[in-house]
Amino acid sequence: MPSQEPPEYSVPYRAGRDGYASYRIPAVVATASGTLLAFAEGRRDGSADSGNIDIVLRRSTDGGRSWGPMTVVSANGADLAGNPAPVATAGGRIVLVQVHNAAEATESRIRRGEVSATDGRRVYVQHSDDEGAGWSAPREITDAVKRPEWRWYATTPGHAVELRQSPYTGRIVVPANHSLPPTGADNGTEGRYNGGHDLLSDDGGATWRLGYVDDNPDGYVNVNETTAAELADGRVYFNTRNDADSPGHRADAHSEDGGVSLTLPFRPQAGLVAPVVEGSVLWLGEPGLLLFSGPADPSARALMTVRASRDAGRTWRDAYTVDGLPAAYSDLVRIDDETLGLLYETGDFSAYTTITFRRIPLSQLA
Repeated sequence: MPSQEPPEYSVPYRAGRDGYASYRIPAVVATASGTLLAFAEGRRDGSADSGNIDIVLRRSTDGGRSWGPMTVVSANGADLAGNPAPVATAGGRIVLVQVHNAAEATESRIRRGEVSATDGRRVYVQHSDDEGAGWSAPREITDAVKRPEWRWYATTPGHAVELRQSPYTGRIVVPANHSLPPTGADNGTEGRYNGGHDLLSDDGGATWRLGYVDDNPDGYVNVNETTAAELADGRVYFNTRNDADSPGHRADAHSEDGGVSLTLPFRPQAGLVAPVVEGSVLWLGEPGLLLFSGPADPSARALMTVRASRDAGRTWRDAYTVDGLPAAYSDLVRIDDETLGLLYETGDFSAYTTITFRRIPLSQLA
């Protein structure tokens, strides 16, 4: 019999399985040995963004073709532990930043100010030194990375980055977003303004501080979920979901000091057309591409597409279209010298039926 090619995709999470009604918010990293760690929010009672939600994990030792059993990495009783933002460090440690909700702190109540920002959203970090098999207990870092006036607070979603180039070698950069009380006219998003910021650690996740803060109060760019990549010249590239009514629903920015500040505030990136949704970025040092994954339908969460830039995000082209099905959040990882990995929400009739992993040959991105 002729040999069979390995499958190009697998399904680590399917709604209604393993005690969870829904799975959302994918994030994936590769360990030093090549083990893939696929994180998600396991939502026990439904698909809502608050409630009984755990951070769950499945591991793959064969490049994402199959997955080990699901484990719970972080739980917060009957409330949310979510927005997993993992990073695989050069020293082998996996650092996982996340947010927790206090009891009764639903998304809408926090954003309306009915629950205080301090009590509503808290920030935690934990780590693994055995490639995701075991984890430390979550440790709170809220006071170091959250301003008192911020209401809503969310990390990434998707993978964070550890910088590899001097003079910021070893710095962990975790993009995040927050909301502010209104300071002028309502911008159409529940009377709030979104802002972007990042969390920085220069000691492997032991201590943390705020980096840039970009609030864009005019509402032309309403920074929301953000991901980052380190470019060949050492700059950090940030790409964000733009909730404002401006071209493309994407915005981007660069930092020349390791995420401490932005060269310019976030500006619309009309070269990336997408619905209002999270997206992921990844730098491929060879063949020298900056990649973006996200739905390409401008008005609906559908048509998952990987796009590529050779000029640090100034211009973009379609590089790989997965299919025309519903699709929403995603994350990118390099599996090996020849293969890209894409972990994304999708399904035949709903974007939230599965979290699927697809292996993409780098040759198909040319």
